[in-house]
Amino acid sequence: MLETRFSVQGASLKLLRSHECGIITRIHGLCQVTTQNLKQLGLTPGQRITVEQRLPCFIVRVGNDRHVLDETAMNAIYVRIVAHESSNHVSAMFQQ
Repeated sequence: MLETRFSVQGASLKLLRSHECGIITRIHGLCQVTTQNLKQLGLTPGQRITVEQRLPCFIVRVGNDRHVLDETAMNAIYVRIVAHESSNHVSAMFQQ
């Protein structure tokens, strides 16, 4: 019997849990305004993005910048999942 293992490595940003990271692979916005706004924030393909918080606001970090995203923006961003942020890195981030 042939057994094949696989893992999901790509997903919509909104499916990531707090402190999960990904590389933005595409922006698929139905609204051109949303796509332009994300681009102006520096949220473009190739950028590493970390979900810092899901509730009460969806907050992401790209580089040294943090952004609050609405539902439309979350739905537009697709990522390749790379890893969880380590708890030490997260602790250091909040001390800044």
